[in-house]
Amino acid sequence: MKIFKKLTVTALTAVIAVTASFAGVAAAADSLKGKITVNGSTALLPLTLQAAKEFQKLHPKVKIAASGKGSVTGPQAVKKGIADIGACDWDASIDVPGFKAFDGQVANKVAVIPFATIVNKNVGVENLTTEQLRGIFAGKITNWKEVGGADADIVVITRSFGSGTRVNYQAKALDGGDIVKKAKNYKETGSSGDMKTAVGTTPNAIGYIDLVYVSGDVKAVKHNGVAATTDNVINGSYKIWAYGYYMTKGQPTGATKEFIEYVQSKKFQQGSLKKLKFIPIAAMKG
Repeated sequence: MKIFKKLTVTALTAVIAVTASFAGVAAAADSLKGKITVNGSTALLPLTLQAAKEFQKLHPKVKIAASGKGSVTGPQAVKKGIADIGACDWDASIDVPGFKAFDGQVANKVAVIPFATIVNKNVGVENLTTEQLRGIFAGKITNWKEVGGADADIVVITRSFGSGTRVNYQAKALDGGDIVKKAKNYKETGSSGDMKTAVGTTPNAIGYIDLVYVSGDVKAVKHNGVAATTDNVINGSYKIWAYGYYMTKGQPTGATKEFIEYVQSKKFQQGSLKKLKFIPIAAMKG
């Protein structure tokens, strides 16, 4: 009986010690505080908002404000000191076609973003080749019947200059082809949400967007016979994708560093990130 009591006391002491240890960890986590401002890419905005929601539950003393106005505004906001993180659909620390590098900024890779060609649900076309897309966005193909659809004028909807979605779509879906402004049947939008709304409410419209936004009145068409899916990005058959980055002024510190590391963590990458139709960074290694 004495032995049992001794074991019980020992076990209880161990439980108290472990509980205290976990309490200490929780207290340490709860002690993290600060405010993080994120600006930039609307393609990455759904990811940022979800990550912010989860992170703030873990760290109630951290406040995160996120908005999206286009990729180029992200590193610009960081440069001006009005944002801690600039969400961008390209590595803004190096020169890319059309944009100079933002000196002193660090590119923190957070996701793989698949992009898709989208059309209004009334469009009967299911597949478009690179050459057909180049013709449409250059204004040389103007009627759906020219690419196997109905006899109807094509309405071209594109993103405004500075959009990371536009940069990547033009480089990869159009193979560097031009997007030419036309006096008729042409419209520019300022965000991914606006693009979805414009294509979804405009009969015979075509546009492009990241995969997370594809639903409702818009549908993704195949590119050179390959469907826009996360699996096809991973296996290498679908080429219209890019890495998404969180740009920071120098190496991130404090709550900003902790937030970026949470987005990069296995828990988030394999959980919420995948559910949103982004692709984990690790899936593309090798």
